[in-house]
Amino acid sequence: MARRYNDFNSFLRQRFGCRVQKISIDASFSCPNRDGKLSSSGCIYCDGKGSGSGAAARGQSIRDQIQQAKARLAVRYKANKFLAYFQAFTNTYSPCGILQKRYDEALADTDIVGLAIGTRPDCVDEEKLGLIQRYTATHMVWMEYGLQSVHDRTLKTINRGHTFGDFVRAVEMTQGRNILICAHVILGLPGESRQDILDTASAVADLGIHGIKIHSLYVLHGTPLAHLYKTGGFTALDQDTYVDWVVGFLERLSPEIIIQRLTGDPNASALVAPAWALQKQHTLSQIRKRLEDRDTCQGKLYRPAPGHVQSSSALGPRCSTC
Repeated sequence: MARRYNDFNSFLRQRFGCRVQKISIDASFSCPNRDGKLSSSGCIYCDGKGSGSGAAARGQSIRDQIQQAKARLAVRYKANKFLAYFQAFTNTYSPCGILQKRYDEALADTDIVGLAIGTRPDCVDEEKLGLIQRYTATHMVWMEYGLQSVHDRTLKTINRGHTFGDFVRAVEMTQGRNILICAHVILGLPGESRQDILDTASAVADLGIHGIKIHSLYVLHGTPLAHLYKTGGFTALDQDTYVDWVVGFLERLSPEIIIQRLTGDPNASALVAPAWALQKQHTLSQIRKRLEDRDTCQGKLYRPAPGHVQSSSALGPRCSTC
């Protein structure tokens, strides 16, 4: 079957010649949206683990997390090369000396071929990006910036604590450093329509990013979103609507952008709603089927802005259908 979007696994296999898997790392960082600098409540959908595993709170070192994950992923995916993904909370939210120590601990493992750093667009500066740039001499490096939406009204509603302008500045600051840039977006945020998410796709398509993660919005216990949901202030998207929105989103992206994720992957014990969020493989198969049924693909409706030149660092092939 022809590929209808530029998937991450194919990109990694092309680059490294083998299956490469991400290892999620909890490195005991905090977040300005939780420690009181911006807020103490966090984003409305974020629970106490900050999208992490809680490994740091259990006393597990970065080295131990990597060793355990390698053993598991080698069996499940037959992978022998890995990306160290600093996922939990904000992974540039410390002085450079601490950042370097934790990144170095992950990259000391010779099976780690790359570094992915999840962070906020308001938590990078020239010094930190200079440090991260040095790792590009020996490893693939991704900066993964949480954007969620290009609409500032939505960012205020979900208590992000930054603006779309902050994201654009972070991207511009990161460009030209041999660092690959991934944007995180969420579909189904409170108050957003299908047109709103299509506007987000069109806006990020021409920024020169190299990858994107598309997340479904799900409700976790103990979050402000859970209270909003239980009191009738928020309704989660149904699965069919989500699939439709993802397809529309993909159609408006540049065909060069690497698709790292197409849906969320919640912990069942923490999930409030929607129940279909646990059906990851079914959701993915429905997205692929919808693309087939519509005979469409990533980039089908993409219209580059005048003068736009896609970054040559996006080294993945286009989807093979368009």
